[in-house]
Amino acid sequence: MAIQIRDATPADQPIIVEFNSRLAEETEGKALDRDLIGPGVTALLADPSKGRYWLATVDDEIVGQLMVTYEWSDWRNGMLWWIQSVYVTKDCRRKGVFSIMYRHVQSLVQADSEACGIRLYVEKSNRRAQDTYRNHGMTDPGYQVMESILPNK
Repeated sequence: MAIQIRDATPADQPIIVEFNSRLAEETEGKALDRDLIGPGVTALLADPSKGRYWLATVDDEIVGQLMVTYEWSDWRNGMLWWIQSVYVTKDCRRKGVFSIMYRHVQSLVQADSEACGIRLYVEKSNRRAQDTYRNHGMTDPGYQVMESILPNK
């Protein structure tokens, strides 16, 4: 299975919305509002300062996605790249798709003079994903994510 990684384009918006919907349902049992996430994906694809999506393909079929957003760290005087919205189709899981996407992002981080590292958050109960991330050298920094989301978002 030859896995290729490419930048997402605006034409990929429907599949990204679909993958994000599947991701939320599978990992959190949430049904996302496509009328909300559709424009959200479109906005990110139109503005690289918000983040980037990369897509994994096999024989030109999209089988995975990974999004990165950015956070400036004054402590490190550098940009942290946050991995988000990771999704691999069920038939391609455990076949190296995430590994190739992760290595792609890792190489971009290493080549970026402002970048200082990679972070992600993972559901506490998703042990399989946690094991995957640990196998790629990621560690638990001991922080707990907290949030305050505005109503209707």
